[in-house]
Amino acid sequence: MRTQVAIIGAGPAGLTLGRLLERAGIDAIIIEQRSADYVLGRIRAGVLEQSSVDLLRAIGAGARMDEEGLFHDGVELSFDGDTLRVDFNELVGRRVMVYGQTEVTRDLMDARAASGAVSIYGAQDVAIHDFDGAAPRVTYKKDGRDFEITCDFIAGCDGYHGVTRASVPAGAVTGFERVYPFGWLGVLVDQPPVSEELIYAHHARGFALCSMRSQTRSRYYVQVPAGEVVEDWSDDRFWEELRARLNPETAETLKTGTPIEKSIAPLRSFVAEPLRFGSMFLAGDAAHIVPPTGAKGLNMAIHDVAVLAEALTERYGEKSNAGIDAYSARVLENTWRTERFSWWMTQLLHTFPETGDFGRRIQRADFDYLRVSRIARQSLAENYTGFKSA
Repeated sequence: MRTQVAIIGAGPAGLTLGRLLERAGIDAIIIEQRSADYVLGRIRAGVLEQSSVDLLRAIGAGARMDEEGLFHDGVELSFDGDTLRVDFNELVGRRVMVYGQTEVTRDLMDARAASGAVSIYGAQDVAIHDFDGAAPRVTYKKDGRDFEITCDFIAGCDGYHGVTRASVPAGAVTGFERVYPFGWLGVLVDQPPVSEELIYAHHARGFALCSMRSQTRSRYYVQVPAGEVVEDWSDDRFWEELRARLNPETAETLKTGTPIEKSIAPLRSFVAEPLRFGSMFLAGDAAHIVPPTGAKGLNMAIHDVAVLAEALTERYGEKSNAGIDAYSARVLENTWRTERFSWWMTQLLHTFPETGDFGRRIQRADFDYLRVSRIARQSLAENYTGFKSA
């Protein structure tokens, strides 16, 4: 087979890139190791910046999002029971939308299927060849047969453990990483959310987050030490711990139930540099990971592929390499700015083994500064809703 762009990975990054290229008249094939059902079965968060909402609408994948997504004008922060609402709309004139990443993926899959564009699921032994030469290609196995796709460019949208970054020669890519000494134990429950907006809570016992997927389905998290296993957390233990970390009024109104999903997600920060290797580009989780505290992972992936699609459109339309040459620098500028914000939110809201009494007082001072300073709240709002460079 022959295509202009081979996209490795059918998560939101790969599917969004495929849709952008399709609308620009650029042929692309998506190759995914897992089945479509497996991809849709992955439970992920979904807080969309306005720019992400606008892009999904522009590529024809926003109709159900507009019907079911929940716009939020702010978030609530809590520290040992004291609360602060950060009003995004009043501070920076922007909002965010809560719409699950699984639903974004489903909408993108449906749009691609309706267009007839080629997606290959269940591709085994995917391998990348000659991306540093004039004739890049991708090989894989499916149903016992060997296949090869020749292309002009390869887009690595296959996640942190994917084959694309692993195919880069040792020494050609540098990874910057921080692994946090805790994870998030999350449950999904069919109960109305405890609040109309997200609640981020810091407590001496650890961090907690109250989120939602819809008006009738809630997502809750508590910080747990690294190495914890789900089996040690009964439903009763989880609800008791969550209530202990929320302010009393919120805890009193929390509606519990039997979770329909329960899992622990480790937290890490990771950035790869550079993001271009000849005719191969890294995007999304293949390029970077952020802790979910700042709700940035999905938005970063959408930003990456929007930049890449623009660069490839310029390459095919204007025969200019300026965009692809600048891709890595443009994406990394946004990546490190977003990594900083996610790191700051994580530092503010979680308990760390080494923090001690002094560290908690510093965290409290950060929280109190937000309470008294409009500029501090404005900075948080600007970063949370999506920083817009001049």
